Amino acid sequence: MNLRDTLRGLLVKVYARRVEGHLDHDQVPKHIGVIVDGSRRWAKAAGSTAVDGHRAGAEKIEEFLGWCTETDVEVVTLWLLSTDNFNRPPEELGPLLGIIEDVVRTLAADGRWRVHHVGAPDLLPSPMQAALKEAEESTAHVDGILVNVAIGYGGRQEIADAVRSMLLDAQDKGTSMEELAESVDIDMISRHLYTVDQPDPDLVIRTSGEQRLSGFMLWQTAHSEYYFCDVFWPAFRKVDFLRALRDYAARHRRFGG
Repeated sequence: MNLRDTLRGLLVKVYARRVEGHLDHDQVPKHIGVIVDGSRRWAKAAGSTAVDGHRAGAEKIEEFLGWCTETDVEVVTLWLLSTDNFNRPPEELGPLLGIIEDVVRTLAADGRWRVHHVGAPDLLPSPMQAALKEAEESTAHVDGILVNVAIGYGGRQEIADAVRSMLLDAQDKGTSMEELAESVDIDMISRHLYTVDQPDPDLVIRTSGEQRLSGFMLWQTAHSEYYFCDVFWPAFRKVDFLRALRDYAARHRRFGG
């Protein structure tokens, strides 16, 4: 590392401490959703492979959750694999699934966070399903940040699964379709989502410069604030995170009012 890079790094740390010092913890979002994006482009820019980019992105996750712990965040949802990602070439998808499985096991072994899967488990290979089940069971007692790992997740898929679950539940209870149609409301649908009994995201962060949700938590983000960051996920820094919190705190949330 040359002198210029060293000085730049020191300045960034000083600036981050300044931003953190002015952060109002009463205004910190309780639930943050993160669209983890840009790992492949980061790798390409660095002259590395897509798999190298995914590994670098995986290494960022624990660091990010550490920042969340320091700032009183209670729930974090990390979108690690979408339903669309299954269309990627096998030579990329296979290693990616392995990397994500390692992430799940690492988060569970850390002991600071409670792990919960959001997504369609039937879409995932058996080893991944087993890793997720084990992580949820082994961290159920943890009194720390609830970490939703969105794996095999799609917003439309979640709503379709919620409707299917609602219909099957009505069938089990002997409820007629007419009775169900009369009783369906927002709360009923929410009770069948992957995030049942969780608060909706206050803030959604997307890295890499893309300014769209791509189907992330379509139901839950109706009133969320969005923060789009140009930095690729593996290069996401604490100062970028603090800027997102500062931007969120400066907004006036009206919830349609």
